[in-house]
Amino acid sequence: MLYESGLIAEAAEPQANFDFALTGQSMRHDHRRVLATSLSRLRAKIKYRPVIFELMPPEFTLLQLQNSVEAISGRLLHKQNFRRQIQQQNLIEPSDTGVSGSKGRPAQLYRFRDDVLPDRLISDIGLPLGSR
Repeated sequence: MLYESGLIAEAAEPQANFDFALTGQSMRHDHRRVLATSLSRLRAKIKYRPVIFELMPPEFTLLQLQNSVEAISGRLLHKQNFRRQIQQQNLIEPSDTGVSGSKGRPAQLYRFRDDVLPDRLISDIGLPLGSR
């Protein structure tokens, strides 16, 4: 299931730096089914309801948002297209602060616009979930 969702590689290659701890132990009881059901419900719901808002911290970078959407959807997204479409949706607004502690220019922090959230619960939010 983790391979199917794109969270780990299919198999370890001898020359790759593969962490065998990622595979872990098999899940007990019906936990695998519960996880698979919840992941499939999240994947279906993210297409028409902005559930990603409820999973993100109050302030985030666009890269963090993209990584979260990719992890839930199991799909890689084109960086520039994702950023353009998210900003065109007018669901986020820049925060007053930036992320420091890294080389180069600090990343811009964003937050979700609470005033548009109730309207978007009804309409299609159109998150940029391209095909695999």
